[in-house]
Amino acid sequence: MSAVAVRWGSRLFALVAGAGLALAFPAVNAWWWAWMGLVPVLVSLSVAGSAREAAWRSWFAAVGFFAMLHHWVLPSLGVFSVLVVGVAGLAWIPFGLVAHGLLRRITPARLLAAMLVLPSMWVVVEALRSWKHLGGAWGLLGLSQWQVRPVLAVAAVGGVWLLSFLLVAVNVGLTTTVLPRVRLRTRLTGAGVAAVLVVAAAGFGLVRHEPTMTGTLRVAGVQPGDVPGPERRLAEHLRLTRELAGRDHDVIVWGQSSVAFDPAQRPDVDLRLRHAAATSGSDLLVNVDAADPSGRITKSTYHYSAGGVTGTYVKQRLVPFGEYIPLRPVLGWLSEVTEAAEEDRFTGDTPTTLAVSGYTVGPLISYESTFPDMRRQLARMGVDVTIVQGSLATFHGSWAHAQQASFEAVRAVESGRPAVLVEVDGTSAAFDARGRPLAWVPPDYRGTFVIDVPLSRETTPYVRLGDWVPVLSAVIVVAAGVVAGVRRRGLAKPPYVS
Repeated sequence: MSAVAVRWGSRLFALVAGAGLALAFPAVNAWWWAWMGLVPVLVSLSVAGSAREAAWRSWFAAVGFFAMLHHWVLPSLGVFSVLVVGVAGLAWIPFGLVAHGLLRRITPARLLAAMLVLPSMWVVVEALRSWKHLGGAWGLLGLSQWQVRPVLAVAAVGGVWLLSFLLVAVNVGLTTTVLPRVRLRTRLTGAGVAAVLVVAAAGFGLVRHEPTMTGTLRVAGVQPGDVPGPERRLAEHLRLTRELAGRDHDVIVWGQSSVAFDPAQRPDVDLRLRHAAATSGSDLLVNVDAADPSGRITKSTYHYSAGGVTGTYVKQRLVPFGEYIPLRPVLGWLSEVTEAAEEDRFTGDTPTTLAVSGYTVGPLISYESTFPDMRRQLARMGVDVTIVQGSLATFHGSWAHAQQASFEAVRAVESGRPAVLVEVDGTSAAFDARGRPLAWVPPDYRGTFVIDVPLSRETTPYVRLGDWVPVLSAVIVVAAGVVAGVRRRGLAKPPYVS
């Protein structure tokens, strides 16, 4: 077999291995694969003949991962889908180069360094690609553990970042057990450290004490599906809300963009929403996606009681291209050839809390559920529960539904607060502060549901300390780079001659 055939065969193997890692996420939910799914990629990188080849293999692996995980969004990108996936693949190249350098000649000392530096590099890359203008914290490796409650507890200490760090470290340890030409002592060290990390993480979750309960909030959700036309959509929400009368709930929640009219400009709509709150017997949270008198379009949570609007929240983080086009004067033409936003939405500038039945609710809107810092900020503001209004009608029937719903389990554990997601069309879900499921409403369901949400307040280490894991990881990566540079410079110096 020629060298070219071997090289391209190895790259295609990396592509398949990267795609396989995406199976650890919903909707496949092979969460256990996240603990070992990087091993094939790492082995391929370690045996690459050069740093350049390692860069190619890491790029192919990333393309496979992102294309598989986000295949549901690619049709919306049209002819640009190949370009977007190709650019996204660049994110793994730094990790691949470092992995190649550390694993190609492994010793027990280099193994321990790899189990510290490689997870740090991975977390730094994840943190950078989680920037709000790049699509948010979607597809972070740690999110794959949303159902594994003992391990999920680690998120309370360092957020999803610490879960990702743990998973990569275990993968590195396991990689040494299958690498060629590795001494038995090194193999045992890798397997042993990986086992200790798994046992420590699970043990922490198993012995962690339960939070103190502070009450129960009965949340009713309205999930009508993708009803065409703003008038029909509003009418269907109102019809289903009437069915909730007398069911002893504290708040009724509608999903994102459930109201396409500005109540301030449509007194008839305002009156109908007031009447819905009065006759249903509880407060009502709707979501308005409409232009105000100045022409500015926002997506906003409106808190209605029988007396009218008692509070509002304006969405702070918008979906790039979906709700606005970055650099519209330059890239605005994309709306003509893709499903990018024809008109930009405007953002709010502050988080908000709402008073519901004597408790404090932290509202968020759809895309904002991907950001751990927003949930952490609401926890610091003293909310009892976070409620997300969502809609995934564009991606009905895709993996997107379960992926977004699974975020709520991780966000609940990170923030120490129960989390509720109500979708117009999607998977509605709720989890308590320990990530236990309270409800899982499939995307094809049409109707209403009521959830008893046990409330609790605790200040988790992650809420208190913030994103300390990405910061520490960045310090480790920089320090490792300095050490490597100093060593290379020392090796490059000519011997001293007296």
